[in-house]
Amino acid sequence: MNKTCYKLLIVNELRRMCMHSRIMQMKQYPQHGKVTVYQHCIAVALMSCWIAWKFHLKVDYEALIRGALLHDYFLYDWHEHSAEHRLHGFHHPRKALVNASEDFKLTPIETNIILRHMFPLTPIPPVYLESWIVCVADKFCALRETLHLGDGALLELYWSNGL
Repeated sequence: MNKTCYKLLIVNELRRMCMHSRIMQMKQYPQHGKVTVYQHCIAVALMSCWIAWKFHLKVDYEALIRGALLHDYFLYDWHEHSAEHRLHGFHHPRKALVNASEDFKLTPIETNIILRHMFPLTPIPPVYLESWIVCVADKFCALRETLHLGDGALLELYWSNGL
């Protein structure tokens, strides 16, 4: 596996996911700063694959990518002040899993990635290596985006092949 291969895997998986799901709705919701949930999930998928590649980790790349792309599949704007969005950090993994389960057939690894990506905020730790990788990648990407070190517009341009 190399960088070119995992980027192609991400593009191909996004294309498949877009055909029969609500994944494009993630483009309408802000995540951190000017970065959308869609852009954030792509960044987490890229970072997750880079971590696995860089450290020569034996992972299921398909599950890693799908879990990363779906880890924040909650499909609402958590910035809106609403009783439903209170304690978003604690509750959105479950909402993302419900939505992802409605649209996709998930593997145990993908399910664990989605449910456990907020560890240690949520107390139960990830089980699989892929889940740990996405958990770390998510924290790194969220920090970059919050500090405005990751430009979502550039990421969107990079991935502007109709996705």
